[in-house]
Amino acid sequence: MSSADLVILGTVMTVDEAKPTAEAIAVRDGRIVAVGNRSEVEDWIGPDTQVGNLGDGCVMPGLIEAHGHPLMEAIVLSDRMVDIRPVTVRNAEDVVAAVRDAVAERGDDGAYLIGWDALLQDGLPAPTLAWLDSMAPDTPLVIVHNSGHLCYFNSVAGRRAGLTLDTPDPTGARYGRNENGELDGTAYETGAVFPLVRSAIGDEEMYPSMLRAECGRLNAAGLTTCSEMAFTPAFRSVLDGMRDAGALTVRIRTYEVSNPALKTDMVPVNGDDMVRQVGIKIWVDGSPWIGNIDLTFPYLDTPEVRTIGVTPGSCGHANYTKDQLREIVGAYFPLGWPMACHVQGDAGVDTILDVYEEVLREHPREDHRLRLEHVGAMRPDQCERAARLGVTCSIFVDQVHYWGDVIVDGLFGPEHGSHWMPAGTALAAGVRISFHNDPPVTPEEPLRNISVAITRITPSGRVLGPEERVSVDQAIRAQTIDAAYQLFADDIIGSLEVGKYADMVVLSADPRTVPPEQIADLEVRATFLAGQQVYGRALVTH
Repeated sequence: MSSADLVILGTVMTVDEAKPTAEAIAVRDGRIVAVGNRSEVEDWIGPDTQVGNLGDGCVMPGLIEAHGHPLMEAIVLSDRMVDIRPVTVRNAEDVVAAVRDAVAERGDDGAYLIGWDALLQDGLPAPTLAWLDSMAPDTPLVIVHNSGHLCYFNSVAGRRAGLTLDTPDPTGARYGRNENGELDGTAYETGAVFPLVRSAIGDEEMYPSMLRAECGRLNAAGLTTCSEMAFTPAFRSVLDGMRDAGALTVRIRTYEVSNPALKTDMVPVNGDDMVRQVGIKIWVDGSPWIGNIDLTFPYLDTPEVRTIGVTPGSCGHANYTKDQLREIVGAYFPLGWPMACHVQGDAGVDTILDVYEEVLREHPREDHRLRLEHVGAMRPDQCERAARLGVTCSIFVDQVHYWGDVIVDGLFGPEHGSHWMPAGTALAAGVRISFHNDPPVTPEEPLRNISVAITRITPSGRVLGPEERVSVDQAIRAQTIDAAYQLFADDIIGSLEVGKYADMVVLSADPRTVPPEQIADLEVRATFLAGQQVYGRALVTH
């Protein structure tokens, strides 16, 4: 028997139902060759084997971000943009000061900021065009809302982006206009937002260093695989180049944004185990924080609703009609592409499930793994329908941690708000789920996702919808093997089993043995990709 390259001794959480816990793991050529009792695995130790001892720690499968935006986050968390997200700057006065400083410092290059959130940064001024122009009368100013679904821009930025009175709204997106039809300094959804932030990339030769820094952030959170859920082919060459150069420390799975031509240059079987386009991304609606989600029930009549510019009693709206979605799905799905659809409102869930059911009837596929993304207001009957259709859900459970109180008290009331992000209902119905952070909306914090899904504790300390809580094992699966399943990668990652890649994270304790509310604070001691340590302290003892 050949010796292993790496052997790790200690508590091994496998996420393998046949052998949930082991005492050691052995790796050779990037793959797991043994998982089991210490005496069994020690047989793989040879003169050149690196051996690590976990002590009081625990090794588990590398964590997986099933709905991320690493290619964009690489830009917005670089020095090209100013981070004013609530997790970074909570005080409204400090946010305004950051805008003022950015304008002064960036000058003609333009000031680009990310993270404006009137719900969590109480007391922000109304970001009208007049206010934006007063803050930056002579230079571009663009402020991206924390949701990513809206940005505010001044007159100079609009001119630089080539926007005029006659600029048409992109499909599924729009530019806000006043009563005279003139641009009012708002842009909704990706098709309208991206032209305004494109200049923030700056020198494109700098982008690989931005993406390397992003990979470092992901590894520090224990992540070894991340999806890119709004992929544009413009990034394909740099992504492939970094993969070929061995510069990526995270596996990337992409969902290309559907385009007006309704086609992609890729085929469903493509790439390799490091970089692969998995599917096509589509949208029904937008964000609850800006009022464009498609609901059957109304927003409340509260100061919070007025603060975000929503008319009390509004049920929001969709960004795409059912016919538009039929056309998009009908163009890609018959070619073999999986689809992932952003949808928050329950009316929107009905719409996309109708479209999915129709296309599955016309083009049956046994293993389609069609996805719904976020699903804040999804109802029990919709969960049951999704399960019958084999549709999976990626749930933005971290919204409970940040917005849980305002969802109930400020936006939707207890009847609907208490069940926001219904993980427990989805699992009970038989839906296979993952959790995600939708970064940069919330930070990459997969351990907090696990903790929040188990406890559903809001900022005030209340438990939001106790029946929506999940077990520790269910929460861990949603951040590992079930996330891998959604990304068509559960055959190679997501659990620590012989033959799979040795993508692993070492934590300061076994998350199954600590109080659930403490899981979020566990230390990521090390992260491994295919048996190579890409983050953290050295574990090897000899």
